[in-house]
Amino acid sequence: MEPDYVVRAASTATFGRVLLNARTQHLVVDGPVQNGCPGEAVTPAELFLGGIASCAVELLQVIARERGVALGGIDAEVAGTIDRAHEVRSDVTVFSSVALRFALRGVGDEDAAAMVESFKGR
Repeated sequence: MEPDYVVRAASTATFGRVLLNARTQHLVVDGPVQNGCPGEAVTPAELFLGGIASCAVELLQVIARERGVALGGIDAEVAGTIDRAHEVRSDVTVFSSVALRFALRGVGDEDAAAMVESFKGR
């Protein structure tokens, strides 16, 4: 069975800088400064959280369309914390907490809450 998604990453001439490729899209990714990396471009942790936020916005748009709700716009914010003093696992870095917040424009509180609940179930 063929994979649904293929993403490639390659090192560059700059230590800690990576070139990420997905289909015809290219993105520079930097490791964080605390690892001795540039930390100028988006970091892997930010990409991970950004994937969640992007998926959430896209899926809420789909849910609104399925329900016939005229959604004016969506903002999503994902905030993650890594408590290095109290690591969840010692062998890998794991977020200690992650919070996802939405702002839906152009809909009432009841429709917004129903769409977010539908999102949670998918």
